[in-house]
Amino acid sequence: MKKRPKYTAAIIGTGRIGFSLGLDKKREQPASHTMAMLAEKRIRLIAGCDNDPVHLDDWHRYYGRGIIYSSYAYMLAACNPEIVVVAVNESAHLETALAVIRSRPRLLILEKPVALTMKDGLKIADTAAKYNVPVMVNHERRFALDYAVAKSYMSKVGCIQNVTAELDSGLRVYSSADELTGAYSLLHDGTHLVDIVCFLLGQKNNQTDESTAKRSILYDPLITSVYYDENVPSVVRNVSVHFESDICPDVTIRISGRSSYFAFGVDVCGTAGRIRIGNGYAEFYRRAESKLYTGFYSLVPDEKVKIPKKTCYFSNMIKNAVDYLDGKAPLKSTLQDGLEDLDILEQIRALLQEKL
Repeated sequence: MKKRPKYTAAIIGTGRIGFSLGLDKKREQPASHTMAMLAEKRIRLIAGCDNDPVHLDDWHRYYGRGIIYSSYAYMLAACNPEIVVVAVNESAHLETALAVIRSRPRLLILEKPVALTMKDGLKIADTAAKYNVPVMVNHERRFALDYAVAKSYMSKVGCIQNVTAELDSGLRVYSSADELTGAYSLLHDGTHLVDIVCFLLGQKNNQTDESTAKRSILYDPLITSVYYDENVPSVVRNVSVHFESDICPDVTIRISGRSSYFAFGVDVCGTAGRIRIGNGYAEFYRRAESKLYTGFYSLVPDEKVKIPKKTCYFSNMIKNAVDYLDGKAPLKSTLQDGLEDLDILEQIRALLQEKL
């Protein structure tokens, strides 16, 4: 007899990350919350919600077995799902997350970033604690197999000398005019950049106690360079930020909003090895006797490292959520992780505001 799925789930937000990226033939699939949940046998997706009728109709045409709602308040009251995914725009995170938490699901999966501001993020955290609702934040690279390999390789590169993380796109880095929407890359994609640096440098892969206060891995940010839009001086197009860290003496995060391409990557340089990893590549190097110079050592590709063909970033996220509910594993990306990222981003934003 076929086993019935253990957990019911519903999704709020059936746009790109909620649904339609799962139809992109170039992306590694599943690439959206809907597709990842449909592929997980322990989940039964029962409802979808969006205030955009086009997104909702597209979702329902693809998955006709889910009930559709234009109001999440009505959906939460009617369905009482055990897992709720919130995949709405950043500006709606606070209101939507609070409503979901008050409905007391067994797990809230919240898209990154946690909220527009740290103040809003802490409201979500306080409410989650009050209603005893665990929150997973979808920092997808924490679940990706290639980054898991990089995490395990960190111990082989020796003492960490420097880390450089870079994001390149055409989206403005920061604009005060967009603070209410979050439509700037420092918040939208910079969240991923900050989070994966914290993940790689962190002593633990996860934290099970979201109330535990600890010093951030990155602190005391210093803007080393900033470039403003040529036509709109109040818009930041490039920024480089240096951080202090107890783990590495030199951490630099660079975000470009002037590029005609999208790129994301991290370079970790140690005393005995190196890791270069990003969108579409993963390279691991070890110290070996040089073939170029007598009496010297060089870095060579470590051929013993097995790089996975698929990262399984989205399917592993959903699997971790269900494993958590089964009592088999802690959450790999917690609300506390998301708040630490948001705090770092807010410090950068404050420095940029001082310069404008």
